[in-house]
Amino acid sequence: MDIKRKNYKPDKNNVGKEKSDGGEPVPVAKVKLRLDVKDVVRKGDGAAPEDNPLSRNGITLLYEDNHIIVVVKPQNVPSQADSSGDPDMLTVIKQYIAEKYGKPGNVFLGLVHRLDRPTGGVMVFAKTSKAATRLSEQIKSEDGDFEKMYAAVTFGRPYKTGKLEHYLFKDTQTNTVTVVPSTLDGAKKAISEVTLRDEKDGLSFVTVKLVTGRTHQARVQLKAVGAPIIGDRRYSPDKAPKAKNLALWAYKLSFSHPTTGDKMTFLAEPPSEYPWQLFDLVSLTDVIRPQNSSHYFD
Repeated sequence: MDIKRKNYKPDKNNVGKEKSDGGEPVPVAKVKLRLDVKDVVRKGDGAAPEDNPLSRNGITLLYEDNHIIVVVKPQNVPSQADSSGDPDMLTVIKQYIAEKYGKPGNVFLGLVHRLDRPTGGVMVFAKTSKAATRLSEQIKSEDGDFEKMYAAVTFGRPYKTGKLEHYLFKDTQTNTVTVVPSTLDGAKKAISEVTLRDEKDGLSFVTVKLVTGRTHQARVQLKAVGAPIIGDRRYSPDKAPKAKNLALWAYKLSFSHPTTGDKMTFLAEPPSEYPWQLFDLVSLTDVIRPQNSSHYFD
C-alpha cells in the first residue's frame, strides 16, 4: 500500500501501521529519510537553530550526536578549504560546533570522505578521533559497511551498465582524470556499479554505487561508457544540454555507527531543477516502513 507522503500522519501509538478492513495492522507508508538506529531519532531532534553557520551557508543538518554529524552538502561548496577561499564544509561545520557548544580554540572534526565541489548530497563527519579512525576503516574495508550511492542524469544512454572497471589517472596540474591502460604508472583501479533507471528526451537517469573512491570517478566512468553527466563542464561535450549545476548527487549514505555499531542509512533527494525534474526523484528516497519504525523520520 502506498500512502502519499503529504497526507500521511502516523498515529504515535501505532507508528508504521494502519488498520485493514479486517481490523488487523498492516505495514504502510513510505519515508523520505531513514535512520537504521536503535535509539529513537525523530524529525527535529538535534536540529540546528536557524541562525548558525550551517543555515547561513545552505547546509542541512540531518543527524548529530557526540561522535558524528551528518549533513547535506550544497552543490559548488568545497569539502575542505582550497585556493578559492570560498566557505568549505569542514570549516563551516567546525564553526557550527564551536558556536553551539561554546568550544574555544581549534575544534576537532574528521573529514573521512569527500564530495567533488560541484557534487551535492549526504556527507558524514567525525566529531572524535576514534570515530574518524573507525569510519575510515569502514571506507577501506571491502565488507560494504560504508556505502555511497549517487544519482546522475547523463547525455545519452550508457552502452554498458552493471559493474564497471577502469583504470584512472589524475593529472594534478589540470585536475583532470582520464581512463588509461592498467600498465600506466600511477593508474588506479576504479570500480562502480551502474543501474539505468529511466530514459527521456535523449537523457538517462542512472544510479551509481561507488565501490572505490577515485577522484571524479562517476563522472569519468560514465563518460567512458558513452554517457557524460549533464552540466559537467569538465567532461561533457559542448553538444550536451546545458544545466545550471552538475547533475550528480550523493543521495544515499550507509555506514555502521563508529561506537554503537548500529547500521545508519541517510537519504536525500536531488534538487528540483533541470534536468532532475524530468525524472521520478521520489523513487530514490522512498523506503518501505517496517512494522517497528519508531526510529524513522516521517
